[in-house]
Amino acid sequence: MPSLKIKNAKFIKSILDRISKPKPALPEIVFSGRSNVGKSSLINCLVNQRNFARVSKKPGKTQTINFFNIDNKFYLVDLPGYGFARRSKMQQDSWDKGIEDYLLNSPELLIILVLIDSKVGVKKTDQQLIEWLDFNHIAFQVVATKADQISRSQQTKQEQRIRNDLGLAATYPILFFSSKDRTGRQELIRLLDNLLSQI
Repeated sequence: MPSLKIKNAKFIKSILDRISKPKPALPEIVFSGRSNVGKSSLINCLVNQRNFARVSKKPGKTQTINFFNIDNKFYLVDLPGYGFARRSKMQQDSWDKGIEDYLLNSPELLIILVLIDSKVGVKKTDQQLIEWLDFNHIAFQVVATKADQISRSQQTKQEQRIRNDLGLAATYPILFFSSKDRTGRQELIRLLDNLLSQI
């Protein structure tokens, strides 16, 4: 059993650039993925609070980098979703630059959890993100969300498909997660526990 227990989670602030990051500096666990992939639902499940991170039926609702303080030990960081967001070209470029600067210049960043809809599979934007993270040597873990929507046999097939589509090694572990039946929650907690214990 992981020793990490999430007891006190609270929203701290939303930012558009790295300079506005909250103080004090703490280790950062970052969530990224296409709009409507289930980031907010995953965060809510992780911290055991139903309405902690707002779940929107409008894709692209999260348009800022949102920081959540966990027990004054680390931050969960929710990045804007990509793919569906209805933004002007100027807005998109501005956010992209802010996120890129944050990811490249945040020594507190431990890992980025890249969320992919287990039923929908990998899209071009997911491939581009993984290639960019790999090129810039930023640690990442692929999490396949909405695992309750596919069967066990489909999970095995999708796991291989996701690996292939992202160009990952055959042994790379994909973490399947469901906020509805809490599949994968303990595994994700264990992953965070291991990362934080190495600091």
